[in-house]
Amino acid sequence: NKFLVYLAGAITGLTYGEATDWRHFVKHNVDSSILTLSPMRGKSSIEAKIGLGGRIGDHYDDLPLATSKAINTRDYFDVQRCDALFVNFLGAEKVSIGTVMEIAWARAFNKPVVCVREEQNIHRHSMLDYACGYECDTLEKGIFMLEALLLPDKQLNDVIANN
Repeated sequence: NKFLVYLAGAITGLTYGEATDWRHFVKHNVDSSILTLSPMRGKSSIEAKIGLGGRIGDHYDDLPLATSKAINTRDYFDVQRCDALFVNFLGAEKVSIGTVMEIAWARAFNKPVVCVREEQNIHRHSMLDYACGYECDTLEKGIFMLEALLLPDKQLNDVIANN
C-alpha cells in the first residue's frame, strides 16, 4: 500500500536550496511506501531564473508551473489527494501565507498534519496549533510521526527495527 504525503513549507523568499533540500531529505528518509508530493517538483526553471543564492519570488508569470494560478491549482489538488501533510516551519523568519492556506485546506479535507517547528516559531498560533494534530521539533522526529501515522503495525515495526 502506498501513501501520498504533501511536503508543505515556506518557498517565497528562500533560496532554491532552502526550499528543496529539506524536501529531498524527507523524501529519501521516509519508508519506501510513502511517496512525497513537493510543490517544487518540475520547477527547476526557477533556480535557473533566480541564479545561485537568489531568492524565490511569490510567483512568475513567465513560467507556466509558477504562475499564481498554477501554484494554487496544483497545491490545492495535491492537498486534496494526499493522505497527510508534512509541514516544515523550522527557522521561519516570516509567516508563510501559502503554507498556512495548505494547512487550512488539509483541515477542511480532514487530512492529518505533522508539523515540525520550534517552540518559539513565528507560526505559533491557536488556530494552527489546533489544525496540526502532530507536532515536533526536528525533521527526523516528524518522519517518525508520519510513519507511525501512516504505516501498518508490522511495517512500522520493521522500520523501527532497522533504525
